[in-house]
Amino acid sequence: MSKTIITVVGKDAVGIIAKVCTYLAENKANILDISQTIVQEYFNMMMIADLSKVEKPFEVLANELTEIGLSMGVQVKCQREEIFDKMHRI
Repeated sequence: MSKTIITVVGKDAVGIIAKVCTYLAENKANILDISQTIVQEYFNMMMIADLSKVEKPFEVLANELTEIGLSMGVQVKCQREEIFDKMHRI
């Protein structure tokens, strides 16, 4: 299984989750876990997705998600699980 951690942060707006999840579904990514909170008017979401069936290279998927985020005024970041784990081990 090829997992990635996807985070979305920015000012809350209608459709953020829908756009990110639709993109992932269209690319055959499976969302394994998702958590989102809104603090005052700021949106924060973290999800874990299985990318093992995605046909695009990871870098392309990450860049396209970044572009989707920019179009909505939010920041979308993708990190491979193994890198995320190593960064947060300390």
